[in-house]
Amino acid sequence: LTKSHILVSGIKGTVAEFCKNIVLAGVGSVTLMDDSLVNEEALNANFLIPPDENAYRGKTVAEICCDSLKDFNPMVLVSVEKGDLSARSTEFFEKFDVVVIGYGSLATKKAVNEKCRKLSKRVAFYTVDCRDSCGEIFVDLQDYKYTKKKLEEKVECELNFPSYQEAVSVPWKPIPRRTAKLYFAMRVIEVFEENEGRKHGQCSLLDLPTVLEIKKKLCEANTVSESHVPDSLLERLITGTIEFPPACAIVGGILAQEVIKAVSGKGEPLKNFFYYDAQDGKGVMENISNSFTS
Repeated sequence: LTKSHILVSGIKGTVAEFCKNIVLAGVGSVTLMDDSLVNEEALNANFLIPPDENAYRGKTVAEICCDSLKDFNPMVLVSVEKGDLSARSTEFFEKFDVVVIGYGSLATKKAVNEKCRKLSKRVAFYTVDCRDSCGEIFVDLQDYKYTKKKLEEKVECELNFPSYQEAVSVPWKPIPRRTAKLYFAMRVIEVFEENEGRKHGQCSLLDLPTVLEIKKKLCEANTVSESHVPDSLLERLITGTIEFPPACAIVGGILAQEVIKAVSGKGEPLKNFFYYDAQDGKGVMENISNSFTS
């Protein structure tokens, strides 16, 4: 754990919770990337930003969070990397053991995941997204070996993970009906933001007709009924642009637990999506891969 180097991009409420947890756990280093400036939304959701305007004026979100995280555990090296994550070369990711993308665009998540997969060493890749009181975590550990306890014995296990591109391209029809509706809803919102050139959370109720049109097209293309993705859930996701702090704490805590498991190689990892909805208080793991279609 103390030798692990973690890259974190996109720091809002859930990622702030995650960063606090891994710094307290004592990872080797945390590198933060977020060049955005502090606004009202950032103040509401991110407890690492002090409420005093003089403390953050002229600084980026990553710089302010870096200062706050150093206070949690002086033994962990916390630093800031400026620039655009998606523009980085494949070699840039070689110095990290874990890459976490918060609130990234579909294109960024796919591109960075592919770069991590091209490296000779295994880099654990995670994405996390929180909208309103709903959260999503994606995990790609590639070919992953770990130990788990079975009765009193330690058992060696192995799991194969699909890439982000593969996991979000699985046809919907073979996916079991009991699968979390959030999986499908998040794909609709991703396509909407990509088609419209929007950044994460740049949407409102005025966009609902366009979002519902995209849902209709995706359901038709996948030959599933439109009830697969409830309109009410999509409405929540596009109107609740400010994160719900209790949901941030839960999703950020689970992400931290998963990253600690991955770097230590102990305990069964989450494969490969996790969903949490504070409305019903349920957290579910969904294994979405091409195994449904083979």
